[in-house]
Amino acid sequence: MGIEERLIELKERRNKVRQGGGPERIEKQHSSGKLTARERIELLLDAGTFHEIGGFVKHRCVDFGMDKEVAPGEGVVTGWGLVEGRPVCVSSQDFTVIGGSLGEMHASKIVKAMELAAKMGCPFIALNDSGGARIQEGVDALRGYGDIFYRNSIYSGVIPQISVIMGPCAGGAVYSPALTDWVFMVDKTSHMFITGPQVIKAVTGEEVDFERLGGAAVHNQISGVAHFIAQDERTCLAMVRRLLGYIPSNNAEEPPFVQSTDDPRRLEPGLREVIPDDPNKGYDMHQVVEAVVDSGSFMEVHAHYATNIIVGFARLGGRSVGVIANQPRVKAGCLDIDASDKAARFIRFCDCFNVPVLTFADVPGYLPGVGQEHGGIIRHGAKLLYAYSEATVPKVTVIVRKAYGGAYIAMCSRHLGGDVVYALPTAEIAVMGPEAAANIIFRNYIKESADPEAARKEKIQEFREKFANPYVAAARGYVDDVIDPAEIRPKVISAFEVLRTKAETRPAKKHGNMPV
Repeated sequence: MGIEERLIELKERRNKVRQGGGPERIEKQHSSGKLTARERIELLLDAGTFHEIGGFVKHRCVDFGMDKEVAPGEGVVTGWGLVEGRPVCVSSQDFTVIGGSLGEMHASKIVKAMELAAKMGCPFIALNDSGGARIQEGVDALRGYGDIFYRNSIYSGVIPQISVIMGPCAGGAVYSPALTDWVFMVDKTSHMFITGPQVIKAVTGEEVDFERLGGAAVHNQISGVAHFIAQDERTCLAMVRRLLGYIPSNNAEEPPFVQSTDDPRRLEPGLREVIPDDPNKGYDMHQVVEAVVDSGSFMEVHAHYATNIIVGFARLGGRSVGVIANQPRVKAGCLDIDASDKAARFIRFCDCFNVPVLTFADVPGYLPGVGQEHGGIIRHGAKLLYAYSEATVPKVTVIVRKAYGGAYIAMCSRHLGGDVVYALPTAEIAVMGPEAAANIIFRNYIKESADPEAARKEKIQEFREKFANPYVAAARGYVDDVIDPAEIRPKVISAFEVLRTKAETRPAKKHGNMPV
């Protein structure tokens, strides 16, 4: 056989692999509102940059009729390409081939792509659309999952890992996304759960459908497993591309710089009106965040989960920052179990990948209640303390209004390593709020007064004037400066600019023991 014949054979074999499960199964995929594995890769990567590896890999299973089962590409497409000119490695499960089920060789292709990403020092993106473990392969399939989980764990904090759920993701398959940094889901067409509706009904008697059990809305709003939700697959993949623009390719690099047309010295006088004079009145912290960062640059993470705290990426003067901010409109901005978990994980990602952290504090405390105490608010709240203390990236804090008690400490105060701490004139920094403090400190005075209510109001005002302001903390050096709200943007940009050369280490150790 000459070279021409061999090239014809190569082309035929390659075309067969690229056709996946064939036209009928591809049409079924499209009719269910989903794209194919290869179409997804084309949308994710820069045009014409994908290089496939492992296209000719075949399974080795001969049990239960698998010796007669042809699985082009072994049900997953793997390789590398570019996103905005930067390398990434990708795996994309092909639901048209044996339902995208994971077997020994399917897993080995994913593992190879992960290892290549680690060697290259680039992000790894997994597009998940699978019926789960290939039952016919038994323990070999389970080993495949273990190999993937192991690398998810070992490469954590080394390269960014992104999971995009674009169909079913069930059983053991869900743990790989859970181990990665970011999870994207598509509304109505992606699902994640450990056990499906039928098993749940058989074991517990509960009746639930796929969407209510593990749909995108559930994991974005209730469980917090997913960080982003998209209306369709095209939008979802565009969101992945956008996220990559804020983060470096690996832990040894700095985040990408994007030239900004937004004046770094821009003042924002409107911020003076955003924060109410009444300290008990809510407002939308999004207005503060979006006014301070480069115009249109804020990309919120976990937007629908634990909404009493806001986290996300933005740019200041073209440079990436991670933003953490209390949201007074929800639960008065209190820290609770979910908010503590949400913020702690985000801070740790930023610290892993050299993204500076900007914190806006307006927090009256940790949320009180029997449910919170029994749910472990002490342990969960400690995660936030740990994450901020552990982080060595530049940390700038703006105390906007309330900062009471342990929650004041937790929101990146000077005492947890905040490098530069600003406060607005509206800031109230104290052990507790004036009302509660007055009731404790002046309890006897109020009780013995001829008019207890008038006495209580008098002492509340006395406490507010003496402690509910930023100047006592500033006098101790815990606050570096009290600033005009209009000046927040130029002040924090200047602070981060001077902190770019920050070098800080922690004691040598294998790893800490975070209160998980």
